[in-house]
Amino acid sequence: MPLRVLSLNLWNHSGPWDRRRARVREWVDDLEPDVIGFQEVYYRDGYSMAAEICDGLGYGIEHASAIEYEGYRFGNAVVSRWPIIDVASITLPAGERTEGRCAVNATIDAPFGELSFTSTHLNWKLHDGRSRELQVQALADFVISRRPRATPERSGASGFPPVVVGDFNAEPDSDEIRFMSGFHSLDGRSVMFYDAWRVAGDGGPGTTWSNRNDFASVALEPDRRIDYIFVGYPRRMTEDHGVGKIEACRVVCDDEVDGVWPSDHFGVYAELRTEPLGKPRWTMS
Repeated sequence: MPLRVLSLNLWNHSGPWDRRRARVREWVDDLEPDVIGFQEVYYRDGYSMAAEICDGLGYGIEHASAIEYEGYRFGNAVVSRWPIIDVASITLPAGERTEGRCAVNATIDAPFGELSFTSTHLNWKLHDGRSRELQVQALADFVISRRPRATPERSGASGFPPVVVGDFNAEPDSDEIRFMSGFHSLDGRSVMFYDAWRVAGDGGPGTTWSNRNDFASVALEPDRRIDYIFVGYPRRMTEDHGVGKIEACRVVCDDEVDGVWPSDHFGVYAELRTEPLGKPRWTMS
């Protein structure tokens, strides 16, 4: 079975939340994701938007707060089918505009080994690329620091690549996304994560902010792809060759029923390989 990953910005309580919540739940029921990264989550003691959506499904949930607003904490959530054994979060650099952004990471005890899964949300203004550049650098350091380490007992299984998802508020050709994808250095540094849509999408634009969506069109912004699933290198040339390979990716939560869309964003869904492909016919020297 693949690892099924979903990312969605919930648009906080905006719009007809009760009806939108039901729409998001329809998609969760249909996709049956193993892990979910939600952004723009409101929560406080005894209440969570993520828990409200996933009520009765048996998921574990962890949050990180970026700011407090109207009596709620506002931030990101990690939702997992399997036990969450460790959690950490960071506040992302504010840059030129203090919007309050964070990332939350969970170490998950998955059947195929430990999984490091991160949900994040970057500054939103179209002209605020420099703040996002600072944020992706801090995010990459955080994700890399949280990846599972090999142990004598689980040397192969613990090598699953880190997964980081979220609303990056930046298009694929921006410097901040090119940095995440290994195409551009920032401040003399570079990293590389696979962009799931680029690897396994249908070849289209992968739009997640769309003027088809009535909740988004009022912003008078162009259609663009700003929500992502990033994955580290799959296992290669080992007994678990191919584990972590991105095998499918599609845009989801992108339909309207009786005038109600799940959110102002569309979501991203990907499937990652959890079983080895088999021993390679050749090896790299």
